Amino acid sequence: MSGKLTTHVLDTSRGCPGSGIAIALASVAPSGEKTLLKTVYTNVDGRTDAPLLSGNELKVGVYELTFSVGEYFARQLVVRQGTTQAEGLPEPPFLDRVPLQFGIADVTAHYHVALLVSPWSYSTYRGS
Repeated sequence: MSGKLTTHVLDTSRGCPGSGIAIALASVAPSGEKTLLKTVYTNVDGRTDAPLLSGNELKVGVYELTFSVGEYFARQLVVRQGTTQAEGLPEPPFLDRVPLQFGIADVTAHYHVALLVSPWSYSTYRGS
């Protein structure tokens, strides 16, 4: 059985999936050096269209997902407010990029990293 890495983003301030959010996936060496593996965007369901890693791509190690939520929330406020400026958010935003580091120990398992986020806070968990 092959394992996989998936993710999704839920916008808790609006009660909906976070769509169009850029996510950078990097591997993290024991020295702390990061190697960018790919950048993807969430779809209308707040998920990626395909697993971030699967099969032979998934290796034991430390990884980091960086979610570009500042751009996402700025776009949401512009659309909702009908203005050219993200009203209600400070500049710079309180949360801009949310980095999550986590370890993969079992390459046959499904690792699902969920991000629940608002302009002011976030939480995460390993889902299924």
